[in-house]
Amino acid sequence: MNLASNILAKNPPLIREIQEQDNTAIASVIRAVLIEMEVPKVGSAYADPSLDYMYQHYQQDQGKYYVAELNGEIVAGGGFGSLPGAPADVCELQKMYLLSQTRGLGLGQKLIERCIEDAKAMGYAQCYLETLPNMLAAQSLYKKMGFVYIDQPMGSTGHNACPVWMLLKF
Repeated sequence: MNLASNILAKNPPLIREIQEQDNTAIASVIRAVLIEMEVPKVGSAYADPSLDYMYQHYQQDQGKYYVAELNGEIVAGGGFGSLPGAPADVCELQKMYLLSQTRGLGLGQKLIERCIEDAKAMGYAQCYLETLPNMLAAQSLYKKMGFVYIDQPMGSTGHNACPVWMLLKF
C-alpha cells in the first residue's frame, strides 16, 4: 500500500454534490489553484461569473458539481455541464481543481469517475475539456481516464486562454 492509499484508508475523503454553503470555499480553492498555476485571469475559469455562485449555477445547468472534503474541509472540486455551441450529447468537464496538498491521493480520479458516471446517466455520450499546457499532471490523469487530445476546441466555453483540448467518448 502506497502512502496516498494509506492516508485515504485512514481518512477517506467525502465526495458529495455541492451545497449552497460551499460556494465561498470552492471559489477559494479554485482561485488558489489558478494563482498557483499562473493561469491568466482573463479568458480562464478565474473570470467566470459563476465562480462565486457554483451551487446556483449547477442548479440551472444540465450537469452536476461535486466537492471533496478531507477532515471537514473542502479541498477539491469538479463537475460537468452542458457545452454551449456543441451537440446536445457532449458535456464539458468543468472546474476540476485540487489543492496542491491533495494531489496524488486519487481525489481527481474519483471526481472524474463520478462525473463520467453521472454524465452517462444524464444521456451524454462524450465529455470535452480544456486545460493549459503547463497542467501536465492533470493532462496525465485525463489521458489515464481515456481522454484523447483533439485538434480544435468544441463549443463556446469563453476560455480562450486554454489551448489544450481533450475529448472522451463513452
